[in-house]
Amino acid sequence: MDVSVIILLSVFVVLLLINVPISIAIGVATLLAMLVTIDFLPAVTTVAQRMGGGIDSFALLAIPFFVLSGLLMGRGGIALRLIEFAKVLVGMLPGGLAFVNIISCTLFGAISGSSVAATSAIGGFMIPTMEKEGYDRNFTAAITVTASTTGLLIPPSNILIVYSLASGGVSIAALFVAGYLPGLLVALGLMGVCAVYAKIQGYPVGQVPTPGDVVRKTLDALPSLLLIVLVIGGIIGGFFTATEASVVAVLYALFLATVVYRQVKLTDLPEIFTKAVETTAIVMLLIGTSTAMSWMLSYENIPQAISATLLALSDNPFVILLMINLILLAVGIFMDMTPAVLIFTPIFLPVAVQLGLSPLHFGIMMVLNLCIGLCTPPVGSVLFVGCSIAKTSIAKLVKPLIPLYAAMFIALLLVTFVPALSEWLPINAGLYEK
Repeated sequence: MDVSVIILLSVFVVLLLINVPISIAIGVATLLAMLVTIDFLPAVTTVAQRMGGGIDSFALLAIPFFVLSGLLMGRGGIALRLIEFAKVLVGMLPGGLAFVNIISCTLFGAISGSSVAATSAIGGFMIPTMEKEGYDRNFTAAITVTASTTGLLIPPSNILIVYSLASGGVSIAALFVAGYLPGLLVALGLMGVCAVYAKIQGYPVGQVPTPGDVVRKTLDALPSLLLIVLVIGGIIGGFFTATEASVVAVLYALFLATVVYRQVKLTDLPEIFTKAVETTAIVMLLIGTSTAMSWMLSYENIPQAISATLLALSDNPFVILLMINLILLAVGIFMDMTPAVLIFTPIFLPVAVQLGLSPLHFGIMMVLNLCIGLCTPPVGSVLFVGCSIAKTSIAKLVKPLIPLYAAMFIALLLVTFVPALSEWLPINAGLYEK
C-alpha cells in the first residue's frame, strides 16, 4: 500500500479516536496524505478545489430546503398528531403502543427527512407514555432509536441525494421511490419483534377507538401526511424536480406550521432559519471534505485495488455481497452516514455493478446498511439522542437492541438479495430503466 494511503488512514483513525469532528478529521487526513507527494501550496489548493467541486451541484440545493422543512415540521406540532393517528390504527393490538411508536417514527421520519428529529419528537412523548403503561423504558428507547432510521429510506431523504451525487447521477426521483418498500420492510420487521416481546411480557392492550375517533384523528393528521403525497406525487407526475420539490416542501411546511396548526410564530422563524443554516453548513462541510478524501483514494487507485481483491477472494456474488455488507456495517459503527456514502460508494459500486446489481439497488442497500450504524455505539448519533431523551445509558440499551438489530439485518439481507424490493416501484413508475 502506498505511504500516502497509510498516512491518510492512520491520521484519520487517530483523529477520530481523540474525538476530532469527523469533517475536520477527513480534511486534515487528506491534506497530510497529499503533502507526501506534492508541496504545501499545491496540496492545499487541490484539497480546496476538490471540496468546492464536491458541493458544486444543483441537486445539493435540495438539502438545505429539506432540512428547513424538517425543522418546521418538527416545531409545527406534527409529532403529536401522527402519534394520535397511529393510535387509532394499531393502538388496540397487543403491544399496540410499541406499534404506535414505530409507525409514528416512520411517518415523522419520512415527513421530516431526519432520524434525529424523529427520535427527539416521537421519543419525547412516547417513551414516558409507554413507561406509564408498564413498558420497559430501555426497550421503548430501543424501539424509538431503530424505528427512526426508516425515515432515511422513505423520502424525502437527504442521504439519498448524497448517494445520487456519489454514484455519478442516479435519479433522485427513482431513489426516493425505491426507498419505500425497504423502509416499510424494516418497520414491519421491528413490529414483528415488538409483537413477540409484548406477548412474552404481557403488555396491555389499548382501547378500540370509536368510528368518530378514527375520523377525527385521521383528518387531524391528514395535512401532515399530504406532504409526502405532494412531494413524491409532484416528482413522479413530472410537475417538478426533487430540488424544486424541496422548495415546495418548505412552503407547505411553513403554511402548515404557522397557519393550519399555529404552533410556529413568526418570531420563531429566525431561530429555525439559523438552525437550518447551521445544519446545512455541517452537512456541506462533510460533503466537501469527504469528496476530497474520495478523490485522494481514487487518485491512488484504491477502489480498483479493493475491487480486484474482493473479486479475487470469491467468484460467488452471494459471498462478495455479504462481505461488502459486513464491511459497511463495520464502517457504520465508526463513521457518519454522509462521509461513509461519499467515500465508499466509489469503492464498492463498481464491484456491485460487476456482480449484476444496478446502482439504484446498491444505493438502497448501502443506505439501509448504514442506518444500522446510526443505532450502534460509539458514534451512533440516533442512539445518543435516544439515550438522552430516555435518560438511560448505552449499556442498558444494548440488550433490548439486539433483537431489533437482528430484524434490521434480516431486512438488509432481503433487500440485498431481492432486487425487486428496490427496483419494482421506480421501474413501474417509469423513473428507472434497468
